Amino acid sequence: MKKIIIGISGSSGSTYASVLLQKLIPLHDQWSAVGIVMSKNAMINWKIELGSDFIVPTGMNLYASDDFNAPFASGSARYNTMIICPCSMGNLARIAPGISNDLMTRAADVVLKERRKLILVPRETPLSLIHLRNMVTVTEAGGIILPAIPSFYSQPARIEDLINTVVDRILDLAGFEIATKRWGD
Repeated sequence: MKKIIIGISGSSGSTYASVLLQKLIPLHDQWSAVGIVMSKNAMINWKIELGSDFIVPTGMNLYASDDFNAPFASGSARYNTMIICPCSMGNLARIAPGISNDLMTRAADVVLKERRKLILVPRETPLSLIHLRNMVTVTEAGGIILPAIPSFYSQPARIEDLINTVVDRILDLAGFEIATKRWGD
C-alpha cells in the first residue's frame, strides 16, 4: 500500500492536479494515505482555472503549507512517493538546493534524502537556463522531471484526453496499476 504526498504549487495547470486526485480515488485499494499540501498561489489558481474552491477528496488529508507536524515532514513516516503537480519554477528552484521553507519543499527534501520517489510536473514554457539547471540538479539527486507535455499517439479528441495522457504517465511512474492507452496498443 502506497503512502503518497501530493503537492500542488502555484503554477498554472490546476486541471492536472484535479484529474490526478480524481484518478487516485478509484485506486484506493493501492494506497493507504494521501496527504495534500497546496501553496497559497495554488489555491488562487485552482479557483481561477477550475472555477471553484478546492475540496479535499474523500479519504485524503489536506495540510497547511506551514504545518511541519504533518506526518510526511519526517522520513520516519515512510511516505513512498511525492508528486508535485503542477510544479512551479519557484518551487523547483527551492527544491533543487534543498531549501525547506515550507511543508512542500520540506517533504520534497525528505523524499530525496530517504531515496524515495519524487515526481515534479512542471508546466512552464519556455524554460530558462536556470530552470534547466535546477531540473538537472533535482534529477541528479534522484528526482523525476515529468513535464506536463501530453502524448498524441492515442489520438486524443478532447482536452480531457490530453490531460489524461499526462496524469496516466504520472500514475505509472508512481507505481500504480492503471488501465491506460500505451504505445503499440
